[in-house]
Amino acid sequence: MQKKLLLGDDIIAQAAIDAGISGIYAYPGTPSTEIMAYVQASAEAKEKGIHAVWSSNEKTALETAIGMAYCGKRAIACMKHVGLNVAADAFINTAITGTNGGLVVLVADDPSMHSSQNEQDSRFYGKFAMLPVLEPTNQQESYDMIFYGFDLSEKLGLPVMIRITTRMAHSRSAVAFREKREQNTLSMPADLRQYILLPAIARQRYKNLLSLQKDIEQEALTSGYNSFFDGADTSLGIVACGLSFNYLMENYDDRHCPHPVLKIAQYPVPVSLVEQLTSKCKKILVLEDGYPLLEEQFKGLIPNPEFEILGRLSGDVPRDGELNPDIVARALGINQPKSAQIPEVVVNRPPALCKGCGHIDMFLALNEAMQDYTPGRVFSDIGCYTLGALPPYSSINTCLDMGAAITMAKGAADAGLFPSIVVIGDSTFTHSGMTGLLDILVEDAPVTVIIADNLTVGMTGGQQSSASGLIEKIVLGLGLREDRLKVVIPLKKYHAENVEIIREALKYKGTSVIVFRRECIQTALRRVKNK
Repeated sequence: MQKKLLLGDDIIAQAAIDAGISGIYAYPGTPSTEIMAYVQASAEAKEKGIHAVWSSNEKTALETAIGMAYCGKRAIACMKHVGLNVAADAFINTAITGTNGGLVVLVADDPSMHSSQNEQDSRFYGKFAMLPVLEPTNQQESYDMIFYGFDLSEKLGLPVMIRITTRMAHSRSAVAFREKREQNTLSMPADLRQYILLPAIARQRYKNLLSLQKDIEQEALTSGYNSFFDGADTSLGIVACGLSFNYLMENYDDRHCPHPVLKIAQYPVPVSLVEQLTSKCKKILVLEDGYPLLEEQFKGLIPNPEFEILGRLSGDVPRDGELNPDIVARALGINQPKSAQIPEVVVNRPPALCKGCGHIDMFLALNEAMQDYTPGRVFSDIGCYTLGALPPYSSINTCLDMGAAITMAKGAADAGLFPSIVVIGDSTFTHSGMTGLLDILVEDAPVTVIIADNLTVGMTGGQQSSASGLIEKIVLGLGLREDRLKVVIPLKKYHAENVEIIREALKYKGTSVIVFRRECIQTALRRVKNK
């Protein structure tokens, strides 16, 4: 077998290529971005004709992948955990429709919120949808699980979720590759009504999903990804989910834990495996990266439990943040830390906008135009420009979720706040802002919308933006009056002019849109370098 040293996301991408995908669909979001980027850069993927173009958001990505799988092909949709919220409607309903070709939904969770608004655990979505969920314990397993996930999807006729976390996505490992699989041929569903979720059909499809639950649990029992390891010291039993199994083993030099261990990498967890552990141990420590999903479920799996559950809810493991070997050591009562202490060589610095970034000139103009108004009026969103919340700008007041800047500003305007101002990026606008602007324009609400157009998805590394070349057409097409649309260049030489344009818009008791357009300094430097 050939072996290569790759990033976790790259391993998943190569596995998807090797497993015979015909399409990958995604929206950039750390820590999942590199999966699509790898496929886009792959000569092999191009040669095989694999479709790999960024979608405008996670909902459209998943729905398009569902459409490809409808035709019998294998497709993968990739997103970060909060992106699954955007795709939730399609995700829950495709559990009911089932799938024709293999469909894998790869979700990268971000415990400790390295680059996210929350620590959301996507396993809950998998449980809610009653779908198989795979959670690899290492990079080799993540490669193998892509193959298994597609096979399982086609065997059961259901989508399969694969959940990874930031450490898995962004760490490197040597991986042994499998024999490559050819892409599926085009084939239509045997039942051409299964995707029509009219109530009469949906009820039958739901019964089908329920009937498959025993098969899903049996797969979790026989696949080999869940394992029970016996141990002589039964004073404690340990459940280690996903990457936490590695953290557990790193605390023992011989990689042998003296306690009975239940390794979990596939859900739902078979009751018979749980009973092997609880029949031996009166104390059970649950190690899981994310929310206490199994810790909450554990007592319900065994009638009349006679064991104590330790974990995030009991306080034996911190309630928030990602796990690491030292946290696991403390939960085990091992005092000596196993991880190396990193000396503080450089003082931590807060993130900042890049030197030469057009957002700097935009915020300076906005701040000057806002001098005559009380603070707290600027609703913003997720992107590089969110750094405008920090000194020296302190320009924005909110960052909730993708697209919320526009709808929150409308709600504030409806409450009587005038002026009410939006700052939203170009990619965020086409991701989730367009429908909010439509709501504003229906009433010509007194909101000033500033679209920060840097011609790319800047925060995640400069991916293609669905907004490129289309913003003015979209805004006017939604119904904005042409005289209420301004396009300006955020440069110091235009500062006074840009301040006056913002001031005029703030006074107008209707909707105005100002597009601040200048190429991202990083993509501009890259473009010049590559000439």
